[in-house]
Amino acid sequence: MQAQVDVNNFSGTVLVSKNGSILLKKAYGLADYEWNVKNTIDTKFQLASVTKQFTAAAILILVEKGKLSLNDKLNKFLPDYPKADSVSVHMLLSHSSGLALGFKELAISTISADSAYYEIKKIPYEFPPGTKTAYSNIGYYLLGKIIEKASGEKYANFLNKNIFEKVGMKNTGISNNDSIILKKAKVYHLTEKGLVHNPYINWTFNIGHDGVYSTVEDLALWDKSLYGTTILSAESKKAMFTSYSNENWGYGFMINPFYNHGHQLIAHDGGFFGTMTSFNRYTDDKIFVTVLSNNESFSHIIGYGLSAIALQKVVELPYKHYQTKIDTTIYDKYVGKYGKNKIIKLNGKLYFNSSEMELLPETKTKFFRADNNDRTIEFIEDKKGVYSSIILTKGGVKETVMKDNQ
Repeated sequence: MQAQVDVNNFSGTVLVSKNGSILLKKAYGLADYEWNVKNTIDTKFQLASVTKQFTAAAILILVEKGKLSLNDKLNKFLPDYPKADSVSVHMLLSHSSGLALGFKELAISTISADSAYYEIKKIPYEFPPGTKTAYSNIGYYLLGKIIEKASGEKYANFLNKNIFEKVGMKNTGISNNDSIILKKAKVYHLTEKGLVHNPYINWTFNIGHDGVYSTVEDLALWDKSLYGTTILSAESKKAMFTSYSNENWGYGFMINPFYNHGHQLIAHDGGFFGTMTSFNRYTDDKIFVTVLSNNESFSHIIGYGLSAIALQKVVELPYKHYQTKIDTTIYDKYVGKYGKNKIIKLNGKLYFNSSEMELLPETKTKFFRADNNDRTIEFIEDKKGVYSSIILTKGGVKETVMKDNQ
């Protein structure tokens, strides 16, 4: 973590525990750059999409209370929403509704909540409800509205009363644009000019998919509660932690993502402008890893590396990457498919999976991604002189992938 601070300017808080014992709990960087105020363990951070698990839990609580059913259609609560008779609560929870990703520009506008809903209704579906899976912030925004309709309470009040207070999460709540919240970190967004103040975010409607703020210690309490039945019954947890698609979506969580190296993982990351968050539960190993950042540090990559350390894997420390000039004719030998990854050559440059992700040469055979120095790709030459495999490094964790048709 100190290397992440020194090399990548990490700012935020981190907690790693195993079997309830703390392995690492520390704060780094600044909560306020202008006043040089340091982050502390009880600094509160926006959670971005880590919010979704609390929205999902609230829906399941309402199911247990008999206020709604997972099979209920959207038109029961929001009859004026397009195709509302075709979209179930289950589809909204599992990202299979067909609703579009989100409404980023609206979220940073000063539009009223009612006007925002009117505009969101105009956003077309990406596919017929229930036919595919695609991540949707709009789906969870609508779940937030369903919670209010079914409970007769404001989203913030319902979550405070039924989740945060019961778990003992005293430093957790729902953001609004008026309240003064003690020890809440300011958020800084990375641009070509460097870090700048985050834009205004309209919390009057930007909830359900976002909106919760918390601390690493409160999130550890939440992790612990999910092993018991204080908040959710065993039946509700089974519904929440079931993967409903090839993309591994449960309710408010990703279940057992493909990169977990054989360890059962229930997780979710978040990112919105300067906020970057990561929440990881290795339930067989009883390991919990959470990383919260207020300066757009790659919390998900850091969480991945910390998880690997906790699982006793070898992890390379981050270091400064410098681009070098090489003979680009060798790129032809690198091009090809490596498992789920593609190496592409375009106009004398090398790309990873798409023309949007350039690979910059560190040596003749080792490259780093233009967007993220904690991810590198090294081409390995076999005895025949053919580059037949790559070593992918993500957050310091190395994985060898063979080239197809070798």
